[in-house]
Amino acid sequence: MENNRINYIEFKANDLAKIKEFYGQAFGWTFTDYGPDYIAFSDSGLDGGFEYTNEKISNGALVVLYHESLEGIQEKVMKSGGTIVKEIFSFPGGRRFHFTDPSGNELAIWSDK
Repeated sequence: MENNRINYIEFKANDLAKIKEFYGQAFGWTFTDYGPDYIAFSDSGLDGGFEYTNEKISNGALVVLYHESLEGIQEKVMKSGGTIVKEIFSFPGGRRFHFTDPSGNELAIWSDK
């Protein structure tokens, strides 16, 4: 994987079973379940996932970049004018943090290192 490249896209979903059925039937995507609140998808051109939420979804897409050094890139994001909105946390497969750019767009950066 290359640093600073879009690597993953994540969406919100109110019903994971229904969302799997829709994208599987309509587009042939395949899925991996990670507990009751998350499913990953593949065979879509760019891997991604759906996170369960019971909240109303207005903009459910999260673009996720990759970087091998989370602490280093987090510092660079802050020095460049970004705002950290979720500190580094662990999840199955790695760690990540979320930030907003100067216009308020939220993105995430993850690492498996």
